[in-house]
Amino acid sequence: MDLGLKGKIALVTGASRGLGYATAKQLLLEGAKVVINSRSPEKLDQAAVTLIAETGGDVITLAGDMADPGVPDFLIEQTVQHFGGLDLLVTNAGGPPAGSFENFDDAAWEKAFDLVFLCHIRLIRAALPSLRKSDAASVLTITTLAAKQPISNLVLSNSLRLGTVGLTKSLALEYGADGIRFNSILPGWIATERVTDLLRIRAHNNNSTVEEEYRKQAAESPLGRLGKPEEFARAAVFLLSPAASYLTGVMLPVEGGMYKATI
Repeated sequence: MDLGLKGKIALVTGASRGLGYATAKQLLLEGAKVVINSRSPEKLDQAAVTLIAETGGDVITLAGDMADPGVPDFLIEQTVQHFGGLDLLVTNAGGPPAGSFENFDDAAWEKAFDLVFLCHIRLIRAALPSLRKSDAASVLTITTLAAKQPISNLVLSNSLRLGTVGLTKSLALEYGADGIRFNSILPGWIATERVTDLLRIRAHNNNSTVEEEYRKQAAESPLGRLGKPEEFARAAVFLLSPAASYLTGVMLPVEGGMYKATI
């Protein structure tokens, strides 16, 4: 299937590794022009070198911390200046720290709010004027399965990611008349550095090993394994693409059947 992404201009945040990196790679393989962002210039440059080598695609880097209020405007301005517009926006940010409710004071909650929720708002708001000019405008927020099924020891993520889900659905209703689609992917246990870090914490708490925690988590899926970043990316890129032109307001779990509820 031709997804219709050749020549489309995309900005992917949190893209030096993990799900953001995998999504950027898949967009490049489909012929899109991609801007990648993360906090670390060094890791971002390394990611860009690898992406160009693996895809031969057109990619540029823009470093900046999404929790900084000025960064979203900067990212949009530089993307439009370099490529001449914006068609696709992937709002992705690193997860807040693991821990139970009593571990976190007000300052921790406020920092997590900026990282997990407010960054999506700022980036989408900055992007709207450019997206309105596109004939294939699409926004994808990356959230988490924890918005449907809370994960132990992740109270910050469990609580705040729900806000992004509600935001995404609301914007799908509000901006459909402008031709802008809004969808979200709720990843489950995908084999990324973030998941390895979480399982390392779990192993410490359970007096076990990371390998054992991987095995236990994989057993929760009918498929018997964790997901691969490229499996997530293929779903993400389809939702972003013109091939999914009648899909908006979708909250798609990509979790290998670990979510057991019927709705």
